[in-house]
Amino acid sequence: MYDINNIRADFPILGREVYGRPLVYFDNAATTQKPLCVLDAMRDEYLNVNANVHRGVHYLSQQATDLHEAARERVRQFVNARKTEEIVFTRGTTEAINLVAASFCESCMKEDDEIIVSEMEHHSNIVPWQLQAEKKGIKVRVIPMKDDYSLDLEAFEQLFNERTRLVSVTHVSNVLGTVNPISQIIELAHRNSVPVMVDGAQSAPHQRIDVQALDCDFFAFSGHKMYGPTGIGVLYGKEEWLDRLPPYQGGGEMIDRVTWEHTTFERLPFKFEAGTPDYIATHGLATAISYIEQLGIDNIAAHEHELSQYCIEQMRQIEGIKLYGGGAVVSFNVGDIHHLDIGTLLDRLGIAVRTGHHCAQPLMARLGVQGTVRASFALYNTKEEVDALVAGIKRVAKMF
Repeated sequence: MYDINNIRADFPILGREVYGRPLVYFDNAATTQKPLCVLDAMRDEYLNVNANVHRGVHYLSQQATDLHEAARERVRQFVNARKTEEIVFTRGTTEAINLVAASFCESCMKEDDEIIVSEMEHHSNIVPWQLQAEKKGIKVRVIPMKDDYSLDLEAFEQLFNERTRLVSVTHVSNVLGTVNPISQIIELAHRNSVPVMVDGAQSAPHQRIDVQALDCDFFAFSGHKMYGPTGIGVLYGKEEWLDRLPPYQGGGEMIDRVTWEHTTFERLPFKFEAGTPDYIATHGLATAISYIEQLGIDNIAAHEHELSQYCIEQMRQIEGIKLYGGGAVVSFNVGDIHHLDIGTLLDRLGIAVRTGHHCAQPLMARLGVQGTVRASFALYNTKEEVDALVAGIKRVAKMF
C-alpha cells in the first residue's frame, strides 16, 4: 500500500505553516524535501564516522571509505551500470555536463565539429557547449520542438553529418514534463556512430533508469532532486569513454604518481574526482535511493501520474488558463496575469510554486512567453494540495 500519510510523516517540513497557512510544496523540480532517514544517516556519519576517505590507514578513515564506496555501489545498482568504475560523483547534473563538455571537447572535438542539443534544454545543457564553442570553434546545432511539445525526430535525423561528434539531450523537460523518446534518440545517434549524453535530472526521481538498456554513453542526475542532499550528483559514463577522456580537474585523489616532469592519473572513477569528495552527501544520496526503492519507483511514478492528470483536469476548468505540456511538471499561465504575480500571491496562500524562465530561456522564446508558473510533483504530494493550488489560482485570477 502507498500510505501517503506515513510517507508525509517522514518529511516534517511538510507540516509547517507559511503565512499562517499549511505549506503546499510544489517546487520539487527545483529541489525536493528530505526524509528523516537521509538527515539521520548524514548526522550519524558526522557524529561517529567523520574522516577523510581513501587516504587514511586509521579506523575512521577506513569506515568512512567503506560508506562512500558502498554509496557508489548503491548508485551503480540504481542505474544498472556494469561497474562501479562507471560511476563518478560530482556536485550535481550541472557539473557532470560541464565535465563531459570540457573533457570530451578537449580530446574528441576540433574546430567546426558539431554537437546536437534540443530546443527544450535547461541552460546547464546549453551554456557549457557554448563556452566550448567560443573556446574551440565547435558548433551547436538544435533539434526543433513541434507544436505538441515533442521533439522533431525527422529534423533531428537531418542534423547529422560527418562533423557530428556528440548528442546531448534532456530525458525529461524541466518546463514541459515531456518525456523524450530517449531510446530512439540514442539508437538514431549510434546508427551515425555518435555517442549520447543524457541529462537525467528530471527523470531519475520519477522513473526506472537502466543505462545498459538505454545504451546511453553518459547519464547525469542530481541528489537534491531525488530526496537526497544538495551538492552531490552522479555522472555515469561507459568505461570505454571515461578511459578515453582526460581529467576534468587536477589535484589530490585523482593522481597515480606526480613528479616535476610528469603526472600519471588514478584509475577510474577517481581520475575524475579531484579533491576531497562530499563523502557525507554520498551516504545521504545512497540512503535517499534506498528510501525511493523501498517505496518502489513504479509506485511513485503511478502516484505522481495520477496527481498530474488530476491537476491538469482541474486546471482546464480555470478560465483563461494556458497549459504547457504536462507530467510530473505542469507549467501554465493565466490570461495576461504576469507569472511572477501569480507565484507571489500563491505564496501568500502558503503554496510554493516556481515562476520565471526555469533556466530555459530559448524554450521560453519558442513558446512565445517570458516565463510560466510551474507546479512540480513529488512522492509526498496529495490531491488535497492540488485542490488548494487550483483554488488559489482561481482566487488570484479573480483579483485581476
